Amino acid sequence: MQKFIQKIVFFFEMRSFGVSEWWAKKLGVRTTKVRLFFIYSSFIALGSPLILYLAMGWILENKHFFGLRKKRKSIWEL
Repeated sequence: MQKFIQKIVFFFEMRSFGVSEWWAKKLGVRTTKVRLFFIYSSFIALGSPLILYLAMGWILENKHFFGLRKKRKSIWEL
C-alpha cells in the first residue's frame, strides 16, 4: 500500500504544472503557502480555484505562445 501511494505522489509531482512554484517566486513566499491557499480556497469557493489553477497551468505550459519568456539582462546571455 505504501508503494502504491508513493507511485501516486510521484505521478502528480512529475505532472504538476509549477503554478504554485511560479506564484511563490513572484510573491516572495514559500510554495507550501501558495498550495495551502489553493486547497483552502477550493473548499470555500466549491472548487472554482481549481479551474483557475488549471488555466494558469495551461498558460505556463504554453508560455512561448504568450510571450512569457525570461528576459535576458544583456546580449551576451544566451
